[in-house]
Amino acid sequence: MRTVDPVKHAARRRQILEAAASCFAEMGFHGTRTADICKRAGMSPGNLFHYFPSKHAIIVELIDSEGVQTAAFLERLAAEEDALGALFALMEAVVALAADPEYAGLTLDTAAEAQRDEGIAALLARNDRQLRAGIADLLRRAAAAGRIDPELDAEDAATWIAAQIDGIFARVATDPSFAPREQAPMLRLLLTRFLRVDPT
Repeated sequence: MRTVDPVKHAARRRQILEAAASCFAEMGFHGTRTADICKRAGMSPGNLFHYFPSKHAIIVELIDSEGVQTAAFLERLAAEEDALGALFALMEAVVALAADPEYAGLTLDTAAEAQRDEGIAALLARNDRQLRAGIADLLRRAAAAGRIDPELDAEDAATWIAAQIDGIFARVATDPSFAPREQAPMLRLLLTRFLRVDPT
């Protein structure tokens, strides 16, 4: 019986996921054929199905992986002494992702697919709860340190900041002239005023 090399297996899965993400961002989930993913990944359909049973399984894995990466990033931010600085670092990371056409396209396509697929909707909702919880934690710590308005409800404020994040990606999709990186200073100004940041 042939043994599976776990390192090569994991690398091949990543190759497929990267190819699929590129295809979904460019052609949409429904517009992408398995053959398109295979061509971009440089493998046969039979080989691809050895790693993923379906195209649906691939998008589920992409969304799940996104949640894992976000959780790890939030964990690193939670360890920062400066909670407000960590929040701004989070928003800078969001701006960088929104400026990536492939990432932005994939984000919007998975959101659209959630309207048709309850399983995908549940995964995205889980990721969203995780993000809002991480933001709320940073806000509570910043308020306790006297850096922002202590009367702000952390959960409600986190929901509105998450809505702003959603809006950045929506604007990228609908306005070709919108440049997230160029708008980053305005985003920081809006957050500063919304949170009533103490400049000290």
